[in-house]
Amino acid sequence: MVSREVLVAGGAIAGIQASIDLANMGYRVHLVESQPTIGGRMAQLDKTFPTNDCSICILAPKMIECYQHPNVNCLTYSEVIGLEGGVGDFKVKIRKKPRYVDVEECTGCEECVEKCPTKVGNEFDLSLGERKAIYTPFPQAVPKKVTIDPENCVYMRTRKCRLCEETCQAGAIDLDQKEEIVELNVGAIVVCTGLDFYDVTKISEYGYGKIPNVVTAMELERLMCASGPTMGRLQRPSDSKEPTKIAFIQCVGSRDAKHNVHCSSVCCMHSVKEAILASEHNSDTQSYVFYTDLRAAGKGFQDYLKRAEKECGVEYIRSRPARIAENGGGDPIVRYEDTQERHLKSLEVDLVVLAQALMASSGTKALADIFKLGKDRFGFLDIPDPLMRPMDTTVPGIFACGFCQTPSDIPESIAQASGAAARVAETLEVMT
Repeated sequence: MVSREVLVAGGAIAGIQASIDLANMGYRVHLVESQPTIGGRMAQLDKTFPTNDCSICILAPKMIECYQHPNVNCLTYSEVIGLEGGVGDFKVKIRKKPRYVDVEECTGCEECVEKCPTKVGNEFDLSLGERKAIYTPFPQAVPKKVTIDPENCVYMRTRKCRLCEETCQAGAIDLDQKEEIVELNVGAIVVCTGLDFYDVTKISEYGYGKIPNVVTAMELERLMCASGPTMGRLQRPSDSKEPTKIAFIQCVGSRDAKHNVHCSSVCCMHSVKEAILASEHNSDTQSYVFYTDLRAAGKGFQDYLKRAEKECGVEYIRSRPARIAENGGGDPIVRYEDTQERHLKSLEVDLVVLAQALMASSGTKALADIFKLGKDRFGFLDIPDPLMRPMDTTVPGIFACGFCQTPSDIPESIAQASGAAARVAETLEVMT
Protein backbone atom coordinates (compact mmCIF):
# COMPACT_ATOMS: atom_id res chain seq x y z
CA MET A 1 0.00 0.00 0.00
CA VAL A 2 1.31 3.45 -0.92
CA SER A 3 1.92 5.65 2.12
CA ARG A 4 0.57 9.21 1.99
CA GLU A 5 3.12 10.37 4.53
CA VAL A 6 6.27 12.26 3.51
CA LEU A 7 9.65 12.76 5.15
CA VAL A 8 11.29 16.17 4.77
CA ALA A 9 14.95 16.04 5.83
CA GLY A 10 16.16 19.49 6.83
CA GLY A 11 14.30 22.29 8.59
CA ALA A 12 15.74 25.40 6.94
CA ILE A 13 13.69 27.64 4.64
CA ALA A 14 13.50 25.04 1.83
CA GLY A 15 12.36 22.28 4.19
CA ILE A 16 9.84 24.60 5.83
CA GLN A 17 8.34 25.61 2.48
CA ALA A 18 8.19 22.03 1.20
CA SER A 19 6.50 20.94 4.45
CA ILE A 20 3.88 23.71 4.29
CA ASP A 21 3.07 22.96 0.64
CA LEU A 22 2.73 19.22 1.23
CA ALA A 23 0.72 19.71 4.42
CA ASN A 24 -1.67 22.04 2.61
CA MET A 25 -2.16 19.32 -0.02
CA GLY A 26 -3.31 16.94 2.70
CA TYR A 27 -0.17 14.85 3.18
CA ARG A 28 1.14 13.98 6.63
CA VAL A 29 4.65 15.49 6.82
CA HIS A 30 7.48 14.50 9.16
CA LEU A 31 10.02 17.33 9.22
CA VAL A 32 13.36 16.15 10.62
CA GLU A 33 15.90 18.77 11.76
CA SER A 34 19.21 18.06 13.49
CA GLN A 35 19.22 21.35 15.45
CA PRO A 36 16.95 22.17 18.42
CA THR A 37 15.03 24.66 16.23
CA ILE A 38 13.93 24.94 12.63
CA GLY A 39 14.98 27.96 10.56
CA GLY A 40 18.50 27.13 9.39
CA ARG A 41 20.97 29.68 8.04
CA MET A 42 18.32 32.23 7.11
CA ALA A 43 17.70 32.80 10.82
CA GLN A 44 21.27 34.06 11.16
CA LEU A 45 20.85 36.77 8.52
CA ASP A 46 20.09 40.39 9.33
CA LYS A 47 18.56 41.39 5.97
CA THR A 48 17.99 39.76 2.59
CA PHE A 49 19.06 41.06 -0.83
CA PRO A 50 18.07 42.83 -3.04
CA THR A 51 15.23 44.37 -1.00
CA ASN A 52 17.00 44.60 2.38
CA ASP A 53 13.91 43.18 4.07
CA CYS A 54 14.33 41.85 7.61
CA SER A 55 15.25 38.17 7.32
CA ILE A 56 13.63 36.91 10.52
CA CYS A 57 10.48 38.94 9.74
CA ILE A 58 10.06 36.81 6.61
CA LEU A 59 11.17 33.54 8.18
CA ALA A 60 9.45 33.57 11.59
CA PRO A 61 5.84 33.46 10.30
CA LYS A 62 6.73 30.50 8.08
CA MET A 63 8.42 28.74 11.00
CA ILE A 64 5.32 29.18 13.15
CA GLU A 65 2.94 28.16 10.35
CA CYS A 66 4.97 25.03 9.70
CA TYR A 67 5.34 24.01 13.36
CA GLN A 68 1.67 24.60 14.20
CA HIS A 69 0.25 23.01 11.05
CA PRO A 70 -1.94 20.01 12.01
CA ASN A 71 -0.43 17.93 9.21
CA VAL A 72 3.22 18.57 10.17
CA ASN A 73 5.11 16.56 12.77
CA CYS A 74 8.30 18.49 13.58
CA LEU A 75 11.08 16.22 14.84
CA THR A 76 13.73 18.71 15.97
CA TYR A 77 17.07 17.68 17.49
CA SER A 78 16.75 14.48 15.46
CA GLU A 79 18.59 12.76 12.63
CA VAL A 80 17.90 10.07 10.05
CA ILE A 81 19.97 6.94 10.68
CA GLY A 82 18.49 4.33 8.38
CA LEU A 83 16.38 3.68 5.28
CA GLU A 84 14.81 0.61 3.71
CA GLY A 85 12.23 0.03 0.98
CA GLY A 86 11.41 2.07 -2.09
CA VAL A 87 9.13 4.71 -3.53
CA GLY A 88 5.66 4.55 -2.00
CA ASP A 89 6.86 2.41 0.91
CA PHE A 90 10.05 3.74 2.53
CA LYS A 91 10.91 2.61 6.07
CA VAL A 92 12.87 5.40 7.79
CA LYS A 93 14.64 5.15 11.11
CA ILE A 94 15.21 8.37 13.08
CA ARG A 95 17.21 9.06 16.24
CA LYS A 96 15.72 11.69 18.57
CA LYS A 97 18.58 13.10 20.64
CA PRO A 98 17.81 13.84 24.30
CA ARG A 99 17.21 17.53 25.10
CA TYR A 100 17.08 16.65 28.82
CA VAL A 101 13.97 18.84 28.76
CA ASP A 102 10.32 17.79 28.43
CA VAL A 103 9.19 19.80 25.41
CA GLU A 104 5.53 19.45 26.37
CA GLU A 105 6.13 20.93 29.83
CA CYS A 106 8.72 23.62 29.00
CA THR A 107 7.17 27.11 28.80
CA GLY A 108 10.25 28.82 27.33
CA CYS A 109 10.49 31.23 30.27
CA GLU A 110 14.31 30.79 30.38
CA GLU A 111 14.58 31.22 34.17
CA CYS A 112 16.78 28.12 34.11
CA VAL A 113 19.07 29.85 31.61
CA GLU A 114 19.60 32.77 34.00
CA LYS A 115 20.62 30.41 36.84
CA CYS A 116 22.97 28.22 34.78
CA PRO A 117 26.60 28.87 35.86
CA THR A 118 28.27 27.74 32.61
CA LYS A 119 29.04 30.02 29.67
CA VAL A 120 30.34 28.76 26.33
CA GLY A 121 30.69 30.13 22.80
CA ASN A 122 27.38 30.55 21.01
CA GLU A 123 27.56 28.67 17.71
CA PHE A 124 24.55 30.61 16.38
CA ASP A 125 26.72 33.76 16.65
CA LEU A 126 29.75 31.81 15.37
CA SER A 127 31.24 32.01 18.89
CA LEU A 128 31.38 35.82 18.76
CA GLY A 129 29.00 35.78 21.73
CA GLU A 130 28.20 33.42 24.58
CA ARG A 131 25.35 31.16 25.64
CA LYS A 132 24.67 29.00 28.68
CA ALA A 133 24.87 25.21 28.88
CA ILE A 134 21.06 25.27 28.89
CA TYR A 135 19.88 27.56 26.14
CA THR A 136 17.46 28.64 23.43
CA PRO A 137 19.38 28.98 20.12
CA PHE A 138 17.96 32.43 19.27
CA PRO A 139 15.07 34.63 20.47
CA GLN A 140 12.62 33.61 17.72
CA ALA A 141 13.45 29.88 17.90
CA VAL A 142 10.68 27.42 16.99
CA PRO A 143 9.94 25.52 19.11
CA LYS A 144 10.66 28.07 21.86
CA LYS A 145 12.06 25.41 24.21
CA VAL A 146 15.38 25.15 26.01
CA THR A 147 17.95 22.43 25.37
CA ILE A 148 20.78 21.21 27.61
CA ASP A 149 24.21 20.89 26.01
CA PRO A 150 25.58 17.71 27.66
CA GLU A 151 29.20 18.45 26.72
CA ASN A 152 29.21 21.64 28.77
CA CYS A 153 26.60 20.94 31.46
CA VAL A 154 28.22 20.76 34.93
CA TYR A 155 25.79 18.07 36.09
CA MET A 156 26.43 15.88 33.03
CA ARG A 157 30.16 16.07 33.69
CA THR A 158 30.34 16.00 37.48
CA ARG A 159 26.86 15.05 38.78
CA LYS A 160 27.05 18.00 41.18
CA CYS A 161 24.78 20.73 39.75
CA ARG A 162 20.99 20.64 39.33
CA LEU A 163 20.27 24.38 39.42
CA CYS A 164 18.14 24.29 36.26
CA GLU A 165 15.99 21.52 37.72
CA GLU A 166 15.59 23.38 41.01
CA THR A 167 14.67 26.61 39.20
CA CYS A 168 12.14 25.21 36.72
CA GLN A 169 8.66 25.72 38.17
CA ALA A 170 7.10 23.77 35.31
CA GLY A 171 9.10 20.64 36.20
CA ALA A 172 10.30 20.36 32.59
CA ILE A 173 13.93 19.42 33.30
CA ASP A 174 14.61 15.69 32.82
CA LEU A 175 18.31 15.02 33.37
CA ASP A 176 17.80 11.27 32.88
CA GLN A 177 16.20 11.59 29.44
CA LYS A 178 17.44 9.04 26.88
CA GLU A 179 17.57 9.07 23.11
CA GLU A 180 14.63 7.57 21.23
CA ILE A 181 14.47 5.65 17.96
CA VAL A 182 11.45 6.47 15.81
CA GLU A 183 10.45 4.42 12.78
CA LEU A 184 8.28 5.91 10.04
CA ASN A 185 6.62 4.57 6.91
CA VAL A 186 6.60 7.24 4.18
CA GLY A 187 5.83 7.28 0.47
CA ALA A 188 8.41 9.87 -0.55
CA ILE A 189 11.33 11.89 0.80
CA VAL A 190 12.44 15.48 0.23
CA VAL A 191 16.08 16.26 1.06
CA CYS A 192 16.89 19.91 1.86
CA THR A 193 19.91 19.74 4.13
CA GLY A 194 21.41 23.15 3.39
CA LEU A 195 24.99 24.37 3.41
CA ASP A 196 28.24 24.52 5.35
CA PHE A 197 30.97 27.15 5.33
CA TYR A 198 34.41 26.35 3.98
CA ASP A 199 37.21 26.44 6.56
CA VAL A 200 39.15 29.53 5.47
CA THR A 201 41.98 28.90 7.94
CA LYS A 202 43.27 26.65 5.14
CA ILE A 203 43.95 29.83 3.14
CA SER A 204 46.74 31.04 5.39
CA GLU A 205 47.69 34.05 3.24
CA TYR A 206 44.47 35.80 4.29
CA GLY A 207 45.33 35.57 7.98
CA TYR A 208 41.96 34.38 9.27
CA GLY A 209 42.36 33.20 12.86
CA LYS A 210 45.65 35.09 13.20
CA ILE A 211 44.69 38.67 12.36
CA PRO A 212 41.79 39.61 14.69
CA ASN A 213 40.22 42.10 12.31
CA VAL A 214 39.82 39.57 9.50
CA VAL A 215 36.34 38.04 9.75
CA THR A 216 34.02 35.96 7.59
CA ALA A 217 30.92 37.30 5.88
CA MET A 218 28.59 35.45 8.26
CA GLU A 219 30.50 36.77 11.28
CA LEU A 220 29.95 40.31 9.99
CA GLU A 221 26.27 39.44 9.48
CA ARG A 222 25.93 38.56 13.17
CA LEU A 223 27.88 41.65 14.22
CA MET A 224 25.43 43.88 12.33
CA CYS A 225 22.25 42.05 13.38
CA ALA A 226 20.16 43.56 16.18
CA SER A 227 19.87 40.11 17.79
CA GLY A 228 23.63 39.49 17.49
CA PRO A 229 26.37 39.54 20.14
CA THR A 230 26.82 43.35 19.94
CA MET A 231 23.07 44.11 19.66
CA GLY A 232 23.57 45.52 16.18
CA ARG A 233 26.50 47.80 16.95
CA LEU A 234 29.10 47.24 14.24
CA GLN A 235 32.41 46.69 16.04
CA ARG A 236 35.63 45.10 14.97
CA PRO A 237 36.83 42.19 17.15
CA SER A 238 40.23 43.50 18.29
CA ASP A 239 39.24 46.71 20.07
CA SER A 240 35.45 47.19 19.60
CA LYS A 241 36.19 50.19 17.35
CA GLU A 242 33.56 50.96 14.72
CA PRO A 243 35.17 50.24 11.31
CA THR A 244 34.81 52.94 8.67
CA LYS A 245 36.99 51.33 5.98
CA ILE A 246 35.95 47.77 5.11
CA ALA A 247 37.41 45.46 2.47
CA PHE A 248 35.30 42.58 1.13
CA ILE A 249 37.33 39.75 -0.46
CA GLN A 250 35.33 37.59 -2.87
CA CYS A 251 35.76 33.92 -3.87
CA VAL A 252 37.65 32.89 -0.73
CA GLY A 253 37.98 29.15 -1.24
CA SER A 254 35.63 29.03 -4.23
CA ARG A 255 36.42 29.14 -7.96
CA ASP A 256 39.86 27.96 -6.90
CA ALA A 257 41.50 24.73 -8.09
CA LYS A 258 43.33 24.41 -4.77
CA HIS A 259 40.12 24.46 -2.70
CA ASN A 260 36.68 24.40 -4.41
CA VAL A 261 36.26 24.94 -8.13
CA HIS A 262 32.52 25.73 -7.98
CA CYS A 263 30.99 29.21 -7.66
CA SER A 264 28.99 29.61 -4.44
CA SER A 265 26.44 31.77 -6.29
CA VAL A 266 25.29 34.13 -3.53
CA CYS A 267 28.58 35.64 -2.31
CA CYS A 268 28.76 38.66 -4.62
CA MET A 269 25.31 39.93 -3.72
CA HIS A 270 25.77 39.03 -0.06
CA SER A 271 28.91 41.18 0.18
CA VAL A 272 27.22 44.08 -1.61
CA LYS A 273 24.31 43.81 0.82
CA GLU A 274 26.67 43.92 3.79
CA ALA A 275 28.44 46.97 2.33
CA ILE A 276 25.08 48.73 2.05
CA LEU A 277 24.14 47.77 5.62
CA ALA A 278 27.51 48.98 6.91
CA SER A 279 26.82 52.33 5.26
CA GLU A 280 23.40 52.44 6.91
CA HIS A 281 25.07 51.88 10.29
CA ASN A 282 27.48 54.75 9.61
CA SER A 283 27.23 56.96 6.53
CA ASP A 284 30.98 57.66 6.74
CA THR A 285 31.80 53.99 6.02
CA GLN A 286 33.80 53.34 2.85
CA SER A 287 33.59 49.79 1.50
CA TYR A 288 35.76 48.14 -1.14
CA VAL A 289 34.73 44.93 -2.91
CA PHE A 290 37.69 42.98 -4.33
CA TYR A 291 36.26 40.71 -7.01
CA THR A 292 37.20 38.46 -9.91
CA ASP A 293 33.79 38.67 -11.60
CA LEU A 294 30.66 40.25 -10.15
CA ARG A 295 27.93 37.69 -10.72
CA ALA A 296 24.56 39.42 -10.46
CA ALA A 297 22.16 37.29 -12.49
CA GLY A 298 18.96 37.67 -10.46
CA LYS A 299 16.04 40.06 -10.83
CA GLY A 300 17.03 43.52 -9.62
CA PHE A 301 20.60 42.46 -8.83
CA GLN A 302 22.31 44.83 -11.28
CA ASP A 303 20.27 47.73 -9.93
CA TYR A 304 21.35 46.67 -6.45
CA LEU A 305 25.03 46.85 -7.45
CA LYS A 306 24.53 50.32 -8.89
CA ARG A 307 22.61 51.46 -5.82
CA ALA A 308 25.51 50.40 -3.58
CA GLU A 309 27.94 52.32 -5.75
CA LYS A 310 25.83 55.45 -6.17
CA GLU A 311 24.17 55.81 -2.77
CA CYS A 312 26.73 54.19 -0.46
CA GLY A 313 29.99 54.90 -2.28
CA VAL A 314 30.95 51.23 -2.58
CA GLU A 315 34.05 50.83 -4.74
CA TYR A 316 34.43 47.70 -6.88
CA ILE A 317 38.04 46.65 -7.50
CA ARG A 318 38.66 43.92 -10.07
CA SER A 319 41.67 42.23 -8.58
CA ARG A 320 43.49 39.23 -7.20
CA PRO A 321 44.17 39.75 -3.48
CA ALA A 322 47.42 37.94 -2.73
CA ARG A 323 47.95 38.49 0.96
CA ILE A 324 46.54 40.23 4.01
CA ALA A 325 49.06 41.67 6.47
CA GLU A 326 48.67 43.77 9.61
CA ASN A 327 50.18 47.09 10.63
CA GLY A 328 51.32 47.89 14.16
CA GLY A 329 47.91 49.22 15.19
CA GLY A 330 45.89 46.12 14.29
CA ASP A 331 44.66 47.44 10.92
CA PRO A 332 44.68 44.88 8.09
CA ILE A 333 46.55 45.68 4.87
CA VAL A 334 45.25 44.09 1.66
CA ARG A 335 47.98 43.48 -0.91
CA TYR A 336 46.55 42.79 -4.36
CA GLU A 337 47.04 42.91 -8.10
CA ASP A 338 44.73 45.36 -9.85
CA THR A 339 43.84 43.25 -12.90
CA GLN A 340 42.59 46.23 -14.89
CA GLU A 341 45.60 48.50 -14.37
CA ARG A 342 48.05 45.56 -14.10
CA HIS A 343 49.74 46.98 -11.01
CA LEU A 344 50.50 45.63 -7.54
CA LYS A 345 48.79 47.74 -4.89
CA SER A 346 47.96 47.74 -1.19
CA LEU A 347 45.08 49.16 0.83
CA GLU A 348 44.96 49.69 4.59
CA VAL A 349 41.51 49.21 6.13
CA ASP A 350 39.85 48.78 9.52
CA LEU A 351 38.23 45.43 8.79
CA VAL A 352 38.53 42.68 6.17
CA VAL A 353 35.54 40.46 5.37
CA LEU A 354 36.09 37.11 3.63
CA ALA A 355 33.31 35.78 1.41
CA GLN A 356 34.08 32.15 2.17
CA ALA A 357 33.02 29.30 -0.11
CA LEU A 358 29.69 27.63 0.58
CA MET A 359 29.40 23.86 0.24
CA ALA A 360 26.86 21.09 0.60
CA SER A 361 26.50 20.40 4.32
CA SER A 362 27.92 17.46 6.23
CA GLY A 363 24.29 16.37 6.69
CA THR A 364 23.95 16.14 2.92
CA LYS A 365 26.93 13.80 2.73
CA ALA A 366 25.59 11.67 5.58
CA LEU A 367 22.13 11.33 4.01
CA ALA A 368 23.62 10.60 0.58
CA ASP A 369 25.32 7.58 2.14
CA ILE A 370 22.19 6.44 4.02
CA PHE A 371 19.84 6.97 1.06
CA LYS A 372 22.42 5.76 -1.50
CA LEU A 373 22.11 8.98 -3.50
CA GLY A 374 24.54 9.98 -6.22
CA LYS A 375 26.72 13.07 -5.78
CA ASP A 376 28.39 15.28 -8.34
CA ARG A 377 32.08 16.17 -8.38
CA PHE A 378 31.46 19.15 -6.12
CA GLY A 379 29.78 17.09 -3.38
CA PHE A 380 26.21 18.23 -4.14
CA LEU A 381 23.42 15.72 -4.74
CA ASP A 382 23.34 14.53 -8.34
CA ILE A 383 20.30 15.55 -10.40
CA PRO A 384 20.43 13.32 -13.51
CA ASP A 385 17.97 15.38 -15.58
CA PRO A 386 18.20 19.02 -14.41
CA LEU A 387 16.12 20.28 -17.35
CA MET A 388 13.06 17.99 -17.28
CA ARG A 389 13.18 16.75 -13.67
CA PRO A 390 15.19 19.36 -11.73
CA MET A 391 14.23 18.02 -8.29
CA ASP A 392 14.64 14.26 -8.91
CA THR A 393 17.68 12.52 -7.43
CA THR A 394 19.19 9.22 -8.55
CA VAL A 395 16.73 7.27 -6.34
CA PRO A 396 13.02 7.19 -7.35
CA GLY A 397 10.81 8.81 -4.74
CA ILE A 398 13.59 10.92 -3.23
CA PHE A 399 13.72 14.57 -4.25
CA ALA A 400 16.13 17.39 -3.44
CA CYS A 401 15.85 21.16 -3.20
CA GLY A 402 17.94 24.09 -2.06
CA PHE A 403 21.67 24.19 -1.45
CA CYS A 404 22.06 20.42 -1.09
CA GLN A 405 21.65 20.03 -4.87
CA THR A 406 23.12 23.31 -6.15
CA PRO A 407 24.22 26.72 -4.80
CA SER A 408 20.99 28.72 -4.48
CA ASP A 409 19.77 31.93 -2.89
CA ILE A 410 16.65 32.12 -0.71
CA PRO A 411 14.03 32.71 -3.47
CA GLU A 412 15.55 29.92 -5.59
CA SER A 413 15.48 27.53 -2.62
CA ILE A 414 11.83 28.34 -1.92
CA ALA A 415 10.89 27.82 -5.57
CA GLN A 416 12.72 24.50 -5.66
CA ALA A 417 10.99 23.44 -2.43
CA SER A 418 7.57 24.06 -3.93
CA GLY A 419 8.68 22.18 -7.04
CA ALA A 420 9.84 19.22 -4.95
CA ALA A 421 6.50 19.17 -3.10
CA ALA A 422 4.68 19.13 -6.44
CA ARG A 423 6.84 16.22 -7.64
CA VAL A 424 6.03 14.28 -4.45
CA ALA A 425 2.30 14.79 -5.04
CA GLU A 426 2.59 13.85 -8.71
CA THR A 427 4.54 10.67 -7.86
CA LEU A 428 2.27 9.46 -5.06
CA GLU A 429 -1.00 10.29 -6.80
CA VAL A 430 0.01 8.29 -9.86
CA MET A 431 0.81 5.30 -7.63
CA THR A 432 -2.39 5.50 -5.58
